[in-house]
Amino acid sequence: MRIGMPARRHLSVRVIKRKSPTMGKELVTGNHAAGRTLAMAGEANRKARGCACGAYPITPQTEIIEYLRACELTKGRIVPVESEHSAMAVCMGASLAGARSFTASSSNGLSYMTENVFAAGYYRLPIVMIAVNRTLGPPWNIWVDQGDSLALRDAPWIQFYVESHQDLVDTILMAFRLAEDHRILLPTMVAMDGFVTSHTQMVVDLPDQEQVDRYLPNCDVPHRLRSDHPTTVGGLTWPSETERHRKDLQRAMERVPDVLDEAIDEFENVFDRKPHGILSAEHVEDADTIFVACNTMARTLRGVIKKRRESGERIGMIKAKMFRPFPRKAYRDLLSRAKKVGVLDRNHSPGSGGIFWQEIAASLQGHSGPLLQDYLVGLGGGDVTPEVIDEIIDDLAKRNQAGEPVWKEVAA
Repeated sequence: MRIGMPARRHLSVRVIKRKSPTMGKELVTGNHAAGRTLAMAGEANRKARGCACGAYPITPQTEIIEYLRACELTKGRIVPVESEHSAMAVCMGASLAGARSFTASSSNGLSYMTENVFAAGYYRLPIVMIAVNRTLGPPWNIWVDQGDSLALRDAPWIQFYVESHQDLVDTILMAFRLAEDHRILLPTMVAMDGFVTSHTQMVVDLPDQEQVDRYLPNCDVPHRLRSDHPTTVGGLTWPSETERHRKDLQRAMERVPDVLDEAIDEFENVFDRKPHGILSAEHVEDADTIFVACNTMARTLRGVIKKRRESGERIGMIKAKMFRPFPRKAYRDLLSRAKKVGVLDRNHSPGSGGIFWQEIAASLQGHSGPLLQDYLVGLGGGDVTPEVIDEIIDDLAKRNQAGEPVWKEVAA
């Protein structure tokens, strides 16, 4: 049994009806915000083929599943199962039946789900999954780093990394609209920091059901199974057919930025606020030095950079939000004028280094670019404080050439 999991193999099947939430700002945890948003997205498909969620708990994701199990949906089911592998299988079956489908997992649960994660992408099923980032084990560690979701970087899934509770809510809704768009039809993962986001509370502008209904069109899976048109799913193909299939996946990924821009514009029309897109550049116009970070580290970095700029330093930042598809051209354009770039990676690929650093380095290959230095920081949930960020900035300022990834140890 994995650490942090309840002794019982199934959640209670008792259903508690919740009143429909009203719009307004509320103080909620990240898990509460995620569960509530998933439930409203599912309810928004009640006039079509409903919704379904394959549900299995693992710390620090468990409260999302608990929230969903306590919701009574007009046309949908939250299905408790015996494993994460089965949770994704439920989502696949529901999506193949044409339902809006979603789930949540974390850490070794994501690893156990891997076979079906790949299958869901190759089947082009618009499933949305919340990944609550937690360190892979053993040794067992229930705190945050991104190795669990980034281990799935070669799966045909769109991946987002959010910095706050509000960013989480907004991105979940955009994920459904993006995944279900017929130009895309790819599953989408929304990742948040375990405990740092999942269990802390922030004031969040939560939508009401009427708004979500307006924003999310009815889910229409064009290749769903139909009784009047029997179809084989997952049959054997020849090499040439597999090659065409992979090219189709690539073309769908290449369409994501434009379709996401449309989803953001419509989000602003419905909710009267504009969420962040693939990445956010701040103070880069005059910056000699730029740092790249994602999730909650970006919030800490932003505060430090503000203070350093007040003292006259020409320093900027990029908040990385979309990891797949990786926006190579956007990074090239934004980093082209910088002299030095530091990448803060809360992840590690053994034998190589930080994963965001690798992707950025590949994006700059063949182009004249800045000194690019990787910093491995906060692995296993270490607290990335403003003091740690200051030390990293000072280290990069002294460098005349890039070196191997720097391990920046921080306090537990």
